Amino acid sequence: MRLVTYASPTGDDRVGLVVGDQVHGLEPGVSLLDLLDAGTLAAAAEQTPSEMLPLAGLTLRAPLQPRAIRDCTGYLQHLRNCQGAADSPVDERNHQFPAFYFSNPAAVVGPYDDVAIPPGSEQFDYELEIAAVIGRTGSNIPLDEAESHIAGYMLLGDWSARDLQINEMELGLGPAKGKDGATTLGPMLVTPDEIEPYRSRNAFDLGMTGYVNGELVSEGRWDTIDWGFPDMITYTSRGTTLRPGDVIGSGTVPTGCLYEHFAKDPAGFRGWLRHGDEVRLVVERLGEIRQRVVAGAKPQPLSSGY
Repeated sequence: MRLVTYASPTGDDRVGLVVGDQVHGLEPGVSLLDLLDAGTLAAAAEQTPSEMLPLAGLTLRAPLQPRAIRDCTGYLQHLRNCQGAADSPVDERNHQFPAFYFSNPAAVVGPYDDVAIPPGSEQFDYELEIAAVIGRTGSNIPLDEAESHIAGYMLLGDWSARDLQINEMELGLGPAKGKDGATTLGPMLVTPDEIEPYRSRNAFDLGMTGYVNGELVSEGRWDTIDWGFPDMITYTSRGTTLRPGDVIGSGTVPTGCLYEHFAKDPAGFRGWLRHGDEVRLVVERLGEIRQRVVAGAKPQPLSSGY
């Protein structure tokens, strides 16, 4: 199944099942998170549509508003590509577990929404990633059971204010305001059976591309990932509980952000994202997100007492 959340002509947001080029709207008042909580996602295909609309032209929201977002470092080559600018080697501990940080669920935006540059940032960037959505509760999940907890996959656009991120990470607390502005999820939730024929290594043989103003900037493949989602789920569930609607991010596919290009060739770097730029991120079988970068607010001053 492929499911979207869309703005219905009746004025509310609804979950819809994508069938060809049509959307079969489900009953109003039920969110994708509600379906996951109730364990009725699979039954959505059997429901009588409340409305049937062409997919083209619909306003799509983020498929769901997640309870939590954990973004992992699945692609170690991404870290290697960045190390030149960061002037630090890849820590050996990245080979021992898929490190992650918590992102901001309140900052989730839809697949075609404008994205504002965070206040005070002059080095705005995108990151091309995959999201796995947890479909059922689990704690201390064994590796051989981890995939059974995945309800589906979608694109994840991790928007990053690199100057803010680097400045605050020197304090040793991880990314905070540098990743706080926006996270894109969409355009649809794709259930695992839809991409099973493409299984390869510890992921799926599907292309991932990113464009800025029509220029191809990022190009990679999902199955080059080092830590697959089963490892991520097993690790992130240690000593805690993953809930339906939690999102696990894959980390950035190699070449999947501007920072990598800056690190590899500062003199030939194309520059950071600016007001008016259009970013398009595509993953085969999962769809695409397309967003315009807009100017953000000015940072409000802090007290001068320190």
